[in-house]
Amino acid sequence: MARRIAAGAAYGGGGIGLAGAAMAGLVVAEVHLARRQVNNGAHPHVPQADGRYGIAYDAPGPGKEPLRLTMLGDSTAAGQGVHRSGQTPGALLASGLAAVAERPVELRNVALPGARSDDLDRQVALVLRDGDRAPDVCVIMIGANDVTHRMPPTRSVRHLAAAVRRLRTAGAEVVVGTCPDLGTIEPVQQPLRWLARRASRQLAAAQTIGAVEQGGRTVSLGDLLGPEFEANPRELFGPDHYHPSAEGYATAAMAVLPTVCAALGLWPAEEERPDATRHEGFLPVARAAAEAASEPGTEVTAAMPTGPRGPWALLKRRRRRRVAEPERAPAAPPSERQAT
Repeated sequence: MARRIAAGAAYGGGGIGLAGAAMAGLVVAEVHLARRQVNNGAHPHVPQADGRYGIAYDAPGPGKEPLRLTMLGDSTAAGQGVHRSGQTPGALLASGLAAVAERPVELRNVALPGARSDDLDRQVALVLRDGDRAPDVCVIMIGANDVTHRMPPTRSVRHLAAAVRRLRTAGAEVVVGTCPDLGTIEPVQQPLRWLARRASRQLAAAQTIGAVEQGGRTVSLGDLLGPEFEANPRELFGPDHYHPSAEGYATAAMAVLPTVCAALGLWPAEEERPDATRHEGFLPVARAAAEAASEPGTEVTAAMPTGPRGPWALLKRRRRRRVAEPERAPAAPPSERQAT
């Protein structure tokens, strides 16, 4: 199914069929009911986390200039659900990246709560419009609103693939945190919990195929967080029972950070070789996407040219690094940013 969705996104046509449409309708109805029950969106404030992180590593000289990290996507990328900027995924990733690289990191977040994949066109334009050099790495987290608002998955993947292609063409590395597991939302009951999980995983696998074929890397956030969120909903969901809590965002950041570092060539060389003991290896991209959709924290990245079985990818299960809430230099006020 994921391969059909991705093919439809690339070449036009394709869809989820009548059964899939009926399933999506049921999921949407239940999620809207869940949102009313949890009063989702009653506290839409998102902490402003833009700025410089790792200021202890500020030093003049070549190779010491700040790395540029940009977050794109929906409320999860923005950090909705927490109260302090240091608890957002962007701040946690910037702090962790600065510690690994031993360089300061400039964070910019253009993610928009409520955004669907078609908003990525606008977000990418914001990132690239300055005419300055592109970010060193972009992290995209998107997909949940596509499922809950019944966006056709072919259209969803088409917009994501286009965003990855534009960012890669501009020179940025791209890491995509695929669609989260909507089956973990507390008020969603069975059997619709299972249907929500199935729809989320299908989209996540299709996102993996579309992003990897455009030169990006993906991390399967949904299935990493799913069992942990289900087992610890009070700790990993925020007050609205819909968005992650500070602990939930830290769990997501720990999963994404190794892939961000690897994309920038900062991960130990021995970690880049497939480890057979962790069931890592080279697979056709569609098969790698399917495995990633059912395995926690799995990374998929392009590895080989297209062959008889299609593009090939490297499937990895990286060891996660714990990240602490960061200290940062506050961003300049809007008037100062415009002046500079």
